[in-house]
Amino acid sequence: MKKVHVFNAGPCLLPQVAIDKTIEAMKDFAGTGISVLSISHRTKEWDSVMDECRALWKELLHIPDTHEVVFLGGGASLQFLYVAMNYLEKKAAYLDTGVWAHKALVEAQGIGEAYAIACSKDKNYTYIPKGYEIPKDIDYLHITTNNTIYGTEIHEDYDCPVPLIADMSSDIMSRPVDVSKYDLIYGGAQKNVGPAGVIFAIIRKDSLGRVTRHLPTMLNYQTHIDKLSMFNTPPVFAIFVMNETLKWLKSIGGVEAMYEINKKKAGILYDEIDRNTMFVGTAEKEDRSLMNVCFVMAPGMEELQDEFFAFAKERGMVGIKGHRSVGGFRASLYNACSVEDVEALVACMKEFEALKK
Repeated sequence: MKKVHVFNAGPCLLPQVAIDKTIEAMKDFAGTGISVLSISHRTKEWDSVMDECRALWKELLHIPDTHEVVFLGGGASLQFLYVAMNYLEKKAAYLDTGVWAHKALVEAQGIGEAYAIACSKDKNYTYIPKGYEIPKDIDYLHITTNNTIYGTEIHEDYDCPVPLIADMSSDIMSRPVDVSKYDLIYGGAQKNVGPAGVIFAIIRKDSLGRVTRHLPTMLNYQTHIDKLSMFNTPPVFAIFVMNETLKWLKSIGGVEAMYEINKKKAGILYDEIDRNTMFVGTAEKEDRSLMNVCFVMAPGMEELQDEFFAFAKERGMVGIKGHRSVGGFRASLYNACSVEDVEALVACMKEFEALKK
């Protein structure tokens, strides 16, 4: 098999051990003689997976007893609606830092009064707004901690005077998080913790039940807490893979160890971007994402973009094309992406520079 280095923005690269365990389970799940693709979610064997996966989330992120973890289908985009339905009573503020942050805001505006408290669109979302005042009369502040398209990231857990809700789709489990500071953390699994098809929601239990509107049963977070994420048939296969991925993460030292690896990977690539005469980074340095490294050809070198794509592809680089809305390059360094993968990309960039000098 050809050696490739995968930098896809999602679905993510998964650890090989999780893939291997999944292949085994597709043939015979937990000694049942049944594939995990066909297993009933109403069996003790499946209950064990759900219990283990929930426990791993709590252990790896040090989730306090005040919060519960649920797994749902529908993708993070559906959670934009869940958030507003469950938390928006009078008005809410959103930090508009990119496409997905803006889409979350628009969805909330269909439910009630919601507005952008600050926005970085003036510079094509290349920075995280700062210095804005958070009013105390809002129901919540919504943030998107990592912006996959533009390569910016919020690197801290805000001290917020109102309930704080965060879409952590693309940086969950990549760094330590003080979960106690959030009323809700949600996201899709397909960036760091599993395949597409399942979302996670970490919910402060006493934050629910504050809205007066009728909540449809399926759109009520309390439904899924009460039924342990099995009010309806859960996305069984995706949860199984997520569980195996979290077991791998625990085996290498957990989130704290992963954070050090992620800082190293990003540092190696950003250092090369800053050094290499052929490329330039697009995000403000203080807000650069550890997960999605975005860059373009240096001024005067733009005509070499397609040539570099072809050059990199020949050397096994996969998924480095920037989002269609911004162009350029994007290397996503999610958890299962290795230091060796990043070093291979850097070597490719150096080789290309040497050829063009």
